[in-house]
Amino acid sequence: MVTYKLKGNEKITEHEKSMIEKAKEKPIVYDEDSPELTPVMEKAFRLAAKKRNAQKRAFPISE
Repeated sequence: MVTYKLKGNEKITEHEKSMIEKAKEKPIVYDEDSPELTPVMEKAFRLAAKKRNAQKRAFPISE
């Protein structure tokens, strides 16, 4: 999976939008490197992401 962040007022092109729509139609393929998550694994993943995001929002306060 590749993630891109748009900068400022940057917008995706019509071609990029069509690529996203085509990707939505493709099946998800699981393998040993990327297994389907069990409910327990999914819960742990969500909690880890929530913790990571909370740490990103924290900022030091200087006096």
